[in-house]
Amino acid sequence: MDFQEERKQKVTNIEEILVRYLPEKKGCQKLIMEAMEYSLMAGGKRLRPMLMQETYTMFGGEGRLVEPFMAAMEMIHTYSLVHDDLPAMDNDDYRRGRKTTHVVYGEDMGILAGDALLNYAFETAAGAFEMEPEQSQRIGRALGVLARKAGIFGMIGGQVVDVKETGHAITGETLEFIYELKTGALIESSMMIGAILAGASDAEITSVEKIASDVGMAFQIQDDILDVISTAEELGKPVHSDEKNEKTTYVTWKGLEGAKKDVEQISEAALGELRSLDRSNPYLEWLLSELVHRKS
Repeated sequence: MDFQEERKQKVTNIEEILVRYLPEKKGCQKLIMEAMEYSLMAGGKRLRPMLMQETYTMFGGEGRLVEPFMAAMEMIHTYSLVHDDLPAMDNDDYRRGRKTTHVVYGEDMGILAGDALLNYAFETAAGAFEMEPEQSQRIGRALGVLARKAGIFGMIGGQVVDVKETGHAITGETLEFIYELKTGALIESSMMIGAILAGASDAEITSVEKIASDVGMAFQIQDDILDVISTAEELGKPVHSDEKNEKTTYVTWKGLEGAKKDVEQISEAALGELRSLDRSNPYLEWLLSELVHRKS
């Protein structure tokens, strides 16, 4: 099986995990559970849970302890997309080739679906304590990383600055700050949690965080590039949305060729750091390279 085929199989396996951890659609609040499922199962690369699982495996992790964290991570990522699409934010009607959650369920339920996914993510991750209570120290540390990287010192912090500065000319330093937090934080969290749950050393966890930070930056720069050169059909979402929302991007800052050059340099730094670890996961190395050179 080549890596592309392996990736498809891994995505299928991840989606089976997500389905297992979704709440049963019943009770008076059944509507919000339907909206949660609509949002979570809308497809996508499943990048963050995949990176978590591959890092967990690379450091010798075995068993299903990582699975509730994989589901939780994708719930957090999905809630951020649901809220990003709202009229008060990016006001997008389509994502991944289908109507966004607020278009289907209404703006009020779009807000609540995001809230529900965020809360249920932590309920799901906390279930790991019942799976392997003897690993409570690792699980607690992983929960701390999940919370911090998703919050005001991570993704939310980056989104705040992004929203605040939309329509304003910003410095490259501010743009990099936004990308490091808004995109990078959850990728860092994913790989760090995989390493923590597998019992990696503090030095290894620090290296993993650096690798993930570089991957997140290159990934977001590539996203800016695709917003300019790709099509809505290829991306599964509107293109030129950054221009519509008057956002400074890496392309407007450094130009298209400068952005492409930086993607190459940053991704090579990440791969170099990965190779320096006394570990091996050829699929993970391929995946990181593939993500930052993607066409959609």
